[in-house]
Amino acid sequence: MEQFKVTRVYTDETGESRFDEVFYPLTDGGSIGHLSQSVAVKEVVFRKVPAGYNDLHNAPQKQYVVLLDGGVEIETSLGEKRVFEQGEILLMEDTTGKGHRSSNVEQRERSSLFIIF
Repeated sequence: MEQFKVTRVYTDETGESRFDEVFYPLTDGGSIGHLSQSVAVKEVVFRKVPAGYNDLHNAPQKQYVVLLDGGVEIETSLGEKRVFEQGEILLMEDTTGKGHRSSNVEQRERSSLFIIF
């Protein structure tokens, strides 16, 4: 079965931020490709961050983050780091706890799309 992987950042029961993977099953849509079931959302926010962006924070709300034109390094409160490239999608759910650090991979402005649910 085809699946679409999204990396999740969440807060565990001790307040630490952690990584996980979420897999959305895809069904055969014929000539248009493979599709997931729809996900209800509230808002879409467009964002640009400056070249030197490096910030420790919690996600302001549960949201998907789509990286449009640059990579980001995410560091959990436990020190685990992962790099995500243009086109990848993150599911940010660490709205409480110790938060995570986001840093631009390259020293240039980066654009992303927040999909809030």
